[in-house]
Amino acid sequence: MARRNEEERLYELTQIEREYWAKGILPAGMDEVGRGPLAGPVVTACIILPPEPLIKYVNDSKKLSAGRREKLYPELKAAAIACATGWKSPEEIDELNILNATRRAFEMAFNAMEQKPEVVLLDAMTGVNMAAEQHSFIHGDALSYLIAAASVIAKVERDRYMEEMDEAYPMYGFARNKGYGTAEHIAALKRYGPCPIHRRSFIKNFIGE
Repeated sequence: MARRNEEERLYELTQIEREYWAKGILPAGMDEVGRGPLAGPVVTACIILPPEPLIKYVNDSKKLSAGRREKLYPELKAAAIACATGWKSPEEIDELNILNATRRAFEMAFNAMEQKPEVVLLDAMTGVNMAAEQHSFIHGDALSYLIAAASVIAKVERDRYMEEMDEAYPMYGFARNKGYGTAEHIAALKRYGPCPIHRRSFIKNFIGE
């Protein structure tokens, strides 16, 4: 019964994609992770997956456990027709603002694709400069299989980076909070001040700059 339920869930999650697949078009899904944190990069992913077989348990990365995301990551990478990520640093976020930095990260991921898609499905993002037909969906990672897959790729890569940064700057708890503004993180920021991966434009209220 559980298997049937998962197949039904994936059928629902591929409603948008199947309209394109039926026409012989392989769209890409794109999503970002890390717009809200006080520290670390914003990371985007772009992925094209074949219509069959559908990869079980693909979902909005926020709805998946870290363990499930880590298991899905190599499956998605192995199955992908093309997959790429785009990163924008805290310095670039401060310079451009988070919205423009995120757009640039989307463009970076698209431009890094070995096979460029004709159609891109985006999670709540518009105005991206790329040579493809763009369709933006609010809560797209909960509505689209490909956007959900992109969210998993971006989340795993960013989380791994923040865990590495935790070793360099252990006082902030980056392995646990991934740079988000938890009480522990804010308390450490007030006590120790910022480290090189903090976003200066995001932390002014906490350090009095």
